[in-house]
Order: sequence, then C-alpha cells, then structure tokens
Amino acid sequence: MPWSTAFDDPVRVSSKRALLTLQDAADYIMQLPADAQHEAHWQTAVETLINAAETGGGWMMFARIAMLRALNAPAGRR
Repeated sequence: MPWSTAFDDPVRVSSKRALLTLQDAADYIMQLPADAQHEAHWQTAVETLINAAETGGGWMMFARIAMLRALNAPAGRR
C-alpha cells in the first residue's frame, strides 16, 4: 500500500490537528526529538506503520492503534 493510504478514522493529535495517512503519522514521528523516537511505544508505532505500508489489511488498524497508544502514553513517556 502506498504511504498516502488513509486511516479508516483520523488519528487526532489535538483539537486542531489530525493525522490522516500513514505518511502523516510517519512525518509526525520524525518531527519528535530523537530521544522520544527511540522510546518503545514510538518504535512500536514505526514498526506497525511500516507493516501497514508493506502489506495493508489489518496492519492499518494496528498502526492506528499504535499511534493512539503512543500519543496517549503517560507524561514523560511521550
């Protein structure tokens, strides 16, 4: 699947911003500080985004869930 593939439901980052596609989610992670990118929940999100881009199917749902979990990680763990 192309990185431009949209999630079934957008991933809300804030009341004004949503991640619509796999690429949007990948770009969001790449804009995080390097130390944050290496945290386990963000690494899981990266892995599931890659799987979704390579195979599609159920991985799209897993990628969305991983992004939501990473975004909602306890303060200091984001």
